[in-house]
Amino acid sequence: MMASSGAPRSKSANGPRRVLLLTGASRGIGHATVKRFSAAGWRVITVSRQPFPEQCPWEMGPEDHIQLDLTDPAATETAIAEIKERLKPEDGRLDALVNNAAISPKGPGGSRLGSLEMDLEGWLKVFRVNFFAPVLLARGLVEPLKKANGAVVNVTSIAGGRVHPFAGVAYSTSKAALAGLTREMAADFAPLGIRVNAISPGEIDTSILSPGTEKIVQEQIPMRRLGRPEEVAQAIYFLCTEASSYVNGAEIHINGGQHV
Repeated sequence: MMASSGAPRSKSANGPRRVLLLTGASRGIGHATVKRFSAAGWRVITVSRQPFPEQCPWEMGPEDHIQLDLTDPAATETAIAEIKERLKPEDGRLDALVNNAAISPKGPGGSRLGSLEMDLEGWLKVFRVNFFAPVLLARGLVEPLKKANGAVVNVTSIAGGRVHPFAGVAYSTSKAALAGLTREMAADFAPLGIRVNAISPGEIDTSILSPGTEKIVQEQIPMRRLGRPEEVAQAIYFLCTEASSYVNGAEIHINGGQHV
């Protein structure tokens, strides 16, 4: 684990250091997002159900990691209070919230769980993480976001707009709901100076790819390749910075043309 220097976090010439709060940071898109923002000088606070990985890829990572089970609304509310405390060195500002954490239960042998197989508890667990946690975090952190004229980015999915051969029914419908929520939040939060957008990744080269993905690449993706996690991270970064200052309520498709 990378050792901390113990020195106070630096502030830019224009004010406090920018802060990102990212859920689901331990792998894939989340890990790439951490690296992109950290390289740009942002302070990154991560939230994951897993403890911080021993191989620390960014400064202050262990100190700025919160282990949290997002299926527990009460624990999420408690974590929001802790996050606000951690924001005090940056004058209580939160420049960006990225709701990336998601779960997608599988059946025996990694099979897809459809609407005939998914039990009620499974539905509830998926929606607590994929849909309700973004609501709770954004609403609970509205004042820090307002103070920074911040941005919220919800990570949806191509599976939210079509039946996907691998994504289960609860995952797909939760992502469709999150896309709808993004539009509602964009209308509600914009008068407070907070922009809310979504990114919708397709087939991205991560450890959770299912067998058979190569067939999708060859038959459905015009660019004939998987996306890279860092390409998704770049889009997230764009939506959290001044480069997208008039973008609100959008859902950006990052799938090599798979949706066309």
